[in-house]
Order: sequence, then structure tokens, then C-alpha cells
Amino acid sequence: MSRGRAAAVRRLLEQAPPPVPPDLPAEAARRGARMLRRRALARRLGWLVLLAASLAFVIWALTTHPWVEPPSRTTPPLTGW
Repeated sequence: MSRGRAAAVRRLLEQAPPPVPPDLPAEAARRGARMLRRRALARRLGWLVLLAASLAFVIWALTTHPWVEPPSRTTPPLTGW
């Protein structure tokens, strides 16, 4: 880094920071709380959808028995009569 740049950076760091607007912390806290509420609501909604999908799958599986082979639609040929 050149000496001029280093000096400029040093001057910036030695200056007092710009003043913070008085309503900035309260606004940030309000927005953060709203964001947390929305995330919590989205998480609850996601769990509810997952639970509903699981329940629907279990009910479907119990009523249709997908693990059982369906009965044959054709009869085997009659041989040896």
C-alpha cells in the first residue's frame, strides 16, 4: 500500500464515526422482530404441511394397499383337460 493511501486510511480511522440516527436502533429491532415472527410462522407452516402430507400418505397406503400385488385380469389357459 502506498504511503498516501495508508495516510488516508489512517485519517479515516482516526476520525469520529458519523452520528447514528436516533430512530435507527428502534427501527432495526422492530424489523428484526418482524423477521423472526415471519420465520417462525413459515417454520410452523412447513411442519404443518409435512404433517398433513404424511397423514395423507398413510391414509392412502392403508386404503389402497400398494404393497399387495393386484389380482390378475386374465385367466391362465386351460390345459390338460
